[in-house]
Amino acid sequence: MTPHRAAGSHLAAGSHLAARLCEALVARGLTVAVAESLTGGLVASTVVDVPGASRVLRGAVVAYATDVKASVLGVDRALLDAQGAVDPLVARQMAQGVARVMRADLGLATTGVAGPDPQDGFAPGTAFVAVALGRHVRSLDLVLDGDRAQVRAGARDALLGLALALLDESGTTPTGRALGEL
Repeated sequence: MTPHRAAGSHLAAGSHLAARLCEALVARGLTVAVAESLTGGLVASTVVDVPGASRVLRGAVVAYATDVKASVLGVDRALLDAQGAVDPLVARQMAQGVARVMRADLGLATTGVAGPDPQDGFAPGTAFVAVALGRHVRSLDLVLDGDRAQVRAGARDALLGLALALLDESGTTPTGRALGEL
């Protein structure tokens, strides 16, 4: 997959996306949980800033250390040993794991390198975000420009946008029941 290039984002973009996500979740009767590495709590914090977020947010895990990704979120240890924590499959398993652990309908996850130094052979600005809704899992490979704050904000915004896109394509009803098989 070719990485998606994006510039760092502003606070307003993240707030707007988080508000839209909360509205979409409330309308569908769904809940969300967040697993963050690269963003270190930024996604959850942005969601919490939305008035009424408590109606949809089940919880969040900042799994900054690799062993926490395995022990708390259930990311495959063999995958982590082979690929390291900066990997699209790790992001996908983090999203599925946090949804399972928090008993949420929607799981969101971020992993990557904010910088200033490379990690696991990846340059700063490399990020992987993933969203899991039942058996539907989507991820994006990102190359983000800017400093640490801009990389983290860009990953947050890409993740929130991906979550909205997955909800739109999932065909869930206002009661949260899937029109198709989730």
